[in-house]
Amino acid sequence: MAFMEKPPAGKVLLDDTVPLTAAIEASQSLQSHTEYIIRVQRGISVENSWQIVRRYSDFDLLNNSLQIAGLSLPLPPKKLIGNMDREFIAERQKGLQNYLNVITTNHILSNCELVKKFLDPNNYSANYTEIALQQVSMFFRSEPKWEVVEPLKDIGWRIRKKYFLMKIKNQPKERLVLSWADLGPDKYLSDKDFQCLIKLLPSCLHPYIYRVTFATANESSALLIRMFNEKGTLKDLIYKAKPKDPFLKKYCNPKKIQGLELQQIKTYGRQILEVLKFLHDKGFPYGHLHASNVMLDGDTCRLLDLENSLLGLPSFYRSYFSQFRKINTLESVDVHCFGHLLYEMTYGRPPDSVPVDSFPPAPSMAVVAVLESTLSCEACKNGMPTVSRLLQMPLFSDVLLTTSEKPQFKIPTKLKEALRIAKECIEKRLIEEQKQIHQHRRLTRAQSHHGSEEERKKRKILARKKSKRSALENSEEHSAKYSNSNNSAGSGASSPLTSPSSPTPPSTSGISALPPPPPPLPPPAAPLPPASTEAPAQLSSQAVNGVSRGALLSSIQNFQKGTLRKAETCDHSAPKIG
Repeated sequence: MAFMEKPPAGKVLLDDTVPLTAAIEASQSLQSHTEYIIRVQRGISVENSWQIVRRYSDFDLLNNSLQIAGLSLPLPPKKLIGNMDREFIAERQKGLQNYLNVITTNHILSNCELVKKFLDPNNYSANYTEIALQQVSMFFRSEPKWEVVEPLKDIGWRIRKKYFLMKIKNQPKERLVLSWADLGPDKYLSDKDFQCLIKLLPSCLHPYIYRVTFATANESSALLIRMFNEKGTLKDLIYKAKPKDPFLKKYCNPKKIQGLELQQIKTYGRQILEVLKFLHDKGFPYGHLHASNVMLDGDTCRLLDLENSLLGLPSFYRSYFSQFRKINTLESVDVHCFGHLLYEMTYGRPPDSVPVDSFPPAPSMAVVAVLESTLSCEACKNGMPTVSRLLQMPLFSDVLLTTSEKPQFKIPTKLKEALRIAKECIEKRLIEEQKQIHQHRRLTRAQSHHGSEEERKKRKILARKKSKRSALENSEEHSAKYSNSNNSAGSGASSPLTSPSSPTPPSTSGISALPPPPPPLPPPAAPLPPASTEAPAQLSSQAVNGVSRGALLSSIQNFQKGTLRKAETCDHSAPKIG
């Protein structure tokens, strides 16, 4: 089976290239020192965060270790007297926060083991050099012809990849480099296919690929041996560095910033594009192009570390291209990384930020044209050109390559299919990460806009308008209710006087007594007294006009049944017998 849905045993799920951010939340003073409580977060998820407690002495120790980089880092100075004052602690906290911001936003420093261990001791407490030595020693039991000369400490940027200077026992003067690496989060090949492909790498022959002398792998790591090159990599040439020096010392703060000659840029660029096209045509995923992965062999560039994609290791520039949703295939990743490499060859340093708004003067406008197609805002927004398109651009189209070596890299059909599926899985994880970053950026932008001073003023104005409108509507509604209640009360007072269904006998108390009409009489009955018909008519008129509402209600409340006059009737309904 070529693809494993479940992560294989030994696979490191942690992506070391995901940026860490740190914010000092509080400080607490103990007897003789102050502790700073720091919230560290990996990536964009607030849930993926934790607290660490650090003293000033911890910061000072880290800073001393980072001095190898040759950078002037803004660590607040020591103070022996008055260092427990509240104002001093608050000021120092601001300075330490600025220090954390600098080291977490520097691309090289933020990925180094020293900073990772300081911010995330739980995940970076292991001694990876010791682990690598154990693995290498086990390998030497079955391959006794190799011998370790010395560890090449920290010559690379990866925390989980270690290097050793080697020699062959019967050829003691010849030097080789052994690289050992753990599995990464993008390892989607089955163990069988993974080991077969690793062992296939020494058979890869190409004029622009640095040849692998020996390669082997187990279920958790891989080990490869190559010839040691005294000249070093393309990055060593650009930065004028010694290959055996630590990565931080070589590349963090170069003494002299100077780009390459135009002809070197054209030739090296064309050679690198040719080998990228070869790998793309073979269906072999790469995605790890940067100046340290290009070995210089005379005037020829040769690509390194083809095993990285098989191991599932994240790219050096992943934190850059994960910001752009159009860079979502390994081919487009290679083109974008080529833009970074071309920028370094041209200007002698990496870009300050990506995308690049404007490019400094270059040896040729043809160089700027290629840079714009790979690093500009428009390119990052709309997508990368293909390698074939770059080869057709004026900067590289007229470069003549003279090589007699014929490329050769035979990959069995079964392994090609395994590579295709693994490549799709790598791209799928990248796309998902880009989607989450995009959503987080939109949410952050909306929150920032919502909390801006201008937006707060707009909301205040709208709230005032809404309040005035609501008050006006309430006033109108209250007036309407009052008017309706008046009309309702008037019609209710005249109702008993005009309704024949609730008759009340007349009273002698006149208007104030409100006499009701008498009971209905038979047809021959005598007419009602004039006073009884006038009073209701008069009261009805007054009640309708709302003049004597109070008198009406009062008469109803004070009504007494005993004041009614007894009525005398003449009954003519009895039968008459003559």
